[in-house]
Amino acid sequence: ERFLGLELTSDHNITTGKIYRNVIFQERRGDYLGKTVQVVPHITNEIQDWLERVAQIPVDNSSEEVAADVCLIEVGGTVGDIESSVFLEALRQFQFRVGHENFLLCFVSLVPILSEEQKTKPTQHGVKDL
Repeated sequence: ERFLGLELTSDHNITTGKIYRNVIFQERRGDYLGKTVQVVPHITNEIQDWLERVAQIPVDNSSEEVAADVCLIEVGGTVGDIESSVFLEALRQFQFRVGHENFLLCFVSLVPILSEEQKTKPTQHGVKDL
């Protein structure tokens, strides 16, 4: 949205709260047949289902639902933080759902320069964790 000048829907913004709300609703409706709700597979599957559903929503002011050629997903936060780990696991699984040839993961990191020296340790740790 920021990069392409598009106005997206609220469904395009995926939050942990929205995902958990959907899973809790499904559990209360009986979709899991009384099984214990777990992060893997229930939460990660809901994230993947959400991504596929949102990729169908047109962003060019047309009403025709078609699969997007490209779906750019930004996972904010810090790699290694527990808050983003479920999203990263869902994306790891997603590559198997859509096929390796249809999936690309790009890691972007800030490398600050303090006192004319690059501080690369946080980036190194992020790459290692991914």
